[in-house]
Amino acid sequence: MTEQRKQNSGSPGKGTSRRNRRSNGAGAPGGTASGKPSGGKPRTPSARELAMDILTRIETEHSYSNLLLNQSLQKHELERQEAGLVTELVYGTIQRMNTIDYFLDRFVAKGVAKLQPWVRALLRLSFYQLYYLDRIPVHAAVNEAVNIAKRRGHQGISGMVNGVLRNVHRSMDTLTLPADLPAVRRIALEHSHPEWMVARWAAQYGEEEAAKLAASNNAAPHVSVRANANRLSRAELLAQLEREGVSARPSVVAPAGVVIENAGNMAHSPWFRQGLLTMQDESSMLVAEVVDPQPGMSVLDCCAAPGGKTTHLAEKMSDRGKITANDVHPHKEALVAEQASRLGLSSIRTAVGDAKELAGRFAPGSFDRILLDAPCSGLGVIRRKPDAKWTKRESEIGEIADLQYDILRSVAGLLRKDGVLVYSTCTIEPEENEKQVQRFLSEHPDYQLDTELDSLVPRAVLEKARLSEGMLQILPQHFHTDGFFIARLRKIR
Repeated sequence: MTEQRKQNSGSPGKGTSRRNRRSNGAGAPGGTASGKPSGGKPRTPSARELAMDILTRIETEHSYSNLLLNQSLQKHELERQEAGLVTELVYGTIQRMNTIDYFLDRFVAKGVAKLQPWVRALLRLSFYQLYYLDRIPVHAAVNEAVNIAKRRGHQGISGMVNGVLRNVHRSMDTLTLPADLPAVRRIALEHSHPEWMVARWAAQYGEEEAAKLAASNNAAPHVSVRANANRLSRAELLAQLEREGVSARPSVVAPAGVVIENAGNMAHSPWFRQGLLTMQDESSMLVAEVVDPQPGMSVLDCCAAPGGKTTHLAEKMSDRGKITANDVHPHKEALVAEQASRLGLSSIRTAVGDAKELAGRFAPGSFDRILLDAPCSGLGVIRRKPDAKWTKRESEIGEIADLQYDILRSVAGLLRKDGVLVYSTCTIEPEENEKQVQRFLSEHPDYQLDTELDSLVPRAVLEKARLSEGMLQILPQHFHTDGFFIARLRKIR
């Protein structure tokens, strides 16, 4: 029934500052319902209270969980263990939300949906601790939830919160899913995903694979980085990391990839500052491998920001040639330029504009290679963005597919004869992937799928991922990476 998640920060209270411990108690002198002591100085929120505030804002303001979480942690400067607990509670509660609501509805008189948003968030994160985390003491989870309810609400709310959570604890052994649930409903509740999403995956990949996919989405992502080949080899980077006591291993998915264990935020590391590595998912690293640009080539990256694949292309070209890195958002142009500068790459030229209009800015046949890493539903990266499960709508997939096709069709004429166009997405939806490519080929007889893709990715990938002629689909459960689709097309005339 329970599981201890990878990022679990341990029992609350240990390692917290005296200031934070004082702020956790009920009835602290001078406390008010607004969260400010009577003197007017803001009170430091506890980990659970901050998690509740973040979850409430995500729901009511439609904020992105990763951005809001980072902003909140920076603002309040919690100690590492407390910050870890906030992160665990926010992501874990979002990941398991519909399962949590399914069980909580048994104990909330009018149902969870009728509660005030902050009360709903408080009950959700408290249930998450009781049901999913092994190392959180029951009294810590329940007592602080009641204390928060007293500070933020009134006696009636705190009494309801206390009653619900104590009933949950007493009924823990009965909180199981009915054995006769239909398969899609069972998978959706067992692994906490919207039913429409599970139904699509079951139809596309089968029920067993859909269950594995959903389970994988709830696993904590690992950290992977790409060695900057212009400055050092992967083996040299691994040796440096080992000398500094960092646990790392070579990726079996990506030739330039390194998987890091328990090293903190690599963006704060000297290797990052010195431009020796880039943080990137292993599946994403395969895109530049399939593009296979050669030194001296002219390359177009249609939707380049934030620049991970763009800079990988430049590294593979030994920074010799020209890469035009285009993105529709002006404020993201700087992200690509910053990454190129940090890595010491001079072959990248940034541009801003709608990718559908690139054909009006360049002559036909201008490029040897084109990468279209297309905007997509992002259903391959749910483990990194768990709130996407609940904000995405099934109707969006068709709308996004139309946009993808408009871009693909518009840039096709910019490739020279015998050139290569790589189409990639971070989704697992055939409508955005295989079907998109098949439609393009049916309307563009001057293109064909390029089976050379097989020789450009590691054998381990070919053995496990879903492979068809010139197309590769990696599912999250294959390698504990992002789900990614890559197709390699060649212009034959």
